[in-house]
Amino acid sequence: MRIRKLAALTAVAVTLVTAPGAHAQPTTTAKPSRPNSQPPAVDRKFLPAFAEPKEDVDYKKKVECVTSGTGDRTIENKPWGQMQLRLEEAHRFATGKDVKLAIIDTGVNAEHPRLKGRVIAGGDYVETAEKGAKDCDGHGTGVAGVAAASRDDRTGFVGAAPDAQVISIRQTSNRYAFEDKANPANSRPSAGRVGTLAQAIVAAVRQGAQVINISLTSCARPQEPSTQERELQAAIDWAVNDEDVVVVTAAGNIDANSGCEAQNDNEDTNNVNVVASPPWYADNVLSVASISQVGEVSAFSVWGPWVSVAAPGEEITTLDPAGQGLTNANVDTNGRTTAIQGTSFASPYVAGVAAMVRERFPDLTARQVMDRIKATAQHPGNPTGRDRKVGFGMVNPVAALTAELPMERPGAKPAAPEQVMTSLDPLNPPDRTPMVVALSGTGAGVGLLLLTLFIVHTVNRNRARRAAVPVKRSVL
Repeated sequence: MRIRKLAALTAVAVTLVTAPGAHAQPTTTAKPSRPNSQPPAVDRKFLPAFAEPKEDVDYKKKVECVTSGTGDRTIENKPWGQMQLRLEEAHRFATGKDVKLAIIDTGVNAEHPRLKGRVIAGGDYVETAEKGAKDCDGHGTGVAGVAAASRDDRTGFVGAAPDAQVISIRQTSNRYAFEDKANPANSRPSAGRVGTLAQAIVAAVRQGAQVINISLTSCARPQEPSTQERELQAAIDWAVNDEDVVVVTAAGNIDANSGCEAQNDNEDTNNVNVVASPPWYADNVLSVASISQVGEVSAFSVWGPWVSVAAPGEEITTLDPAGQGLTNANVDTNGRTTAIQGTSFASPYVAGVAAMVRERFPDLTARQVMDRIKATAQHPGNPTGRDRKVGFGMVNPVAALTAELPMERPGAKPAAPEQVMTSLDPLNPPDRTPMVVALSGTGAGVGLLLLTLFIVHTVNRNRARRAAVPVKRSVL
């Protein structure tokens, strides 16, 4: 796909929780007995009380908001990820209609034509008055476009769940900062903290979210989690197990700005080099890795035993956050363009699939929805059917919407997701019509030959039998 200088989606394609306190100093000096790839047990005493979303400090804009440079031009080709996942075929079964999908991010441009009328202003932890319906960075609108944009008739572009309702909550922004002149140690170079992410989850649930997408990840070397991390863990556990909400999160990108500077490429998966949060809380989230167009895990995608599934995360086409059309490039302040990529954009594909599953199977619990998505994914080719790079493999929307799973039958005992053999057709499947005709012709020829051989054999056998019968001579 050609990279066009189309829009100013800022280089926040890996926007994540970057504020102080993401991973504070250990809350205990005792050495944990569990592997560092596992979080501590959930403690519900850390669950944040519900409060209306509002900024916890007086953030000020430090950089002007993203602007559009697309001129509303058409992007000729459908996104490869949309075709690879066969979304239009999946939409025969469900479109996410009436399902509430929360996007906790940098806000969503509620006026974009592909989202207009379906965005609920869910709240704002950066600029309270804007209630999440503005997007200064462009990241949240791009994420919402992948998850839920309606069909663009000129290009064929469509989001994963084009009829879902979007609850937009702005929790972070790289274009805002807080300066505490009296105590510089409290200053923040960007907006957003792990604590407000936990609060945002509670706020989304209180507004009726059935699926939550979190394309925000913070990373750190393994250590005991901070109080804010314990709050995040408790909020996710409460959302899934008490309020029946599916939580989907990006697996994280190898990037110094997010703290993910090391890859988990060591042999011992129980002891990792870096911990990614929220993916760390694997028991309660679908953590999504990124896959490239050639079917390989993206070089930037963070590995880990917590990875659940994978989805397209490179060469992304999505909504122009400050215009009317689409974009497939980031433009920095120097005018340089780069392809849109990141696990941030793989995650909303899966969140959209979760919304479709919730529409088609309304009686399934959140955990059953998560298990169905994992069970019907295109599994890696190894004995266990999963690995630490892509989890259970590439999500398969059509299979997720149509497979009959024994584990969902009445009386079935809860168990780990069963492996279901699924496949995804290539982007441009070859025309096999000539081959079918040729094989049909060959089959007819072989049939005629066999019939001829049978007749000849039968005639020869009958002749042989007649030759073997004794001739009776008449006695004179």
